[in-house]
Amino acid sequence: MILAVILVFVSVFLFALAIFGGSSKPKVDTNQRMNRYINAVTADVRLELEKKGESKNKGYNKANNFFRSFLEKYGKTIEKKGYTKQIEFELQKGDIPLRGYEFLFLIGGTTGAAIFLTFIFNPNMISMSVAGLLGFMGPIIFMRIKQAKKVQLFNNQIGDALVLISNSLKAGYGFMQSLEMVSRDMRPPIQTEFGRVLQEINLGITTEEALTRLTVRVCSKDLDLVVTAMLIQRQIGGNLSEILDNISHTIRERIRIKGEIKSLTAQGRLSGLIIGAMPLAISAFLLITNPQYVTQLVTDPRGKFLIIYAVVAEVIAILLIRKIVSIKI
Repeated sequence: MILAVILVFVSVFLFALAIFGGSSKPKVDTNQRMNRYINAVTADVRLELEKKGESKNKGYNKANNFFRSFLEKYGKTIEKKGYTKQIEFELQKGDIPLRGYEFLFLIGGTTGAAIFLTFIFNPNMISMSVAGLLGFMGPIIFMRIKQAKKVQLFNNQIGDALVLISNSLKAGYGFMQSLEMVSRDMRPPIQTEFGRVLQEINLGITTEEALTRLTVRVCSKDLDLVVTAMLIQRQIGGNLSEILDNISHTIRERIRIKGEIKSLTAQGRLSGLIIGAMPLAISAFLLITNPQYVTQLVTDPRGKFLIIYAVVAEVIAILLIRKIVSIKI
């Protein structure tokens, strides 16, 4: 009973941190941090908009001073030990405006909230464990989705960016001026990433290193091809605008073919998604609502055999469907 009371207290505290602490920091602070990397003009416009919104929420911000001070006090301690560097790099890949320790507190809050809500409706240790695992994985899955979405948007924009760079070079502009036009005239995420490249070069990083860091931030095969061509051209020379035109045509054709393949394999991919997700979803639902119904599979020897058979069959089906619908171009 004492353990349950302690668990409920910790869950409520972490849930409050996730709700109030993660969102209590004024958005203007995030924009100020991002100003180091993105284009100054667009950053100033967004900063003015955030200031207007912040002035309307002064009472709300004052009410969250406690959570803010808690986050800054303990979060800075975690940050100094270097635990959050890789987390912040992953957050940067998805353009998620959070610090590493803020994301850790968010995971703790969602995990505690899931455990607390499960404890209210079904105070069972197995159910709370499953709910806690789902709450822990939720922010991580969200981060991966944001990263994949960013790469997809970047790939859709890279063809237009190459045309813009190529036309700028033909018009007599330099390479840096062409990159500046991309960071000024196009939309995020490619605008943001090229703006970071320019900012890094202005801070003293070589052009080659800045472009290489760009490929690390954005895991895109098309971008790797473009940056490789740029680096080779800077070393041995050549007509960069003509090279970029050829690469742009190749990328556009790849995007078109990928779209056709995606539409033709939509039914197979949906079948694979349903086959893979349905058993897990049903098992998680039963573990939370009626764990005694599922625990018989673990306690009974026949149930263990059925679990092993189901897992093997599930993996084989997913691999076969993935092999069928995965077409490399």
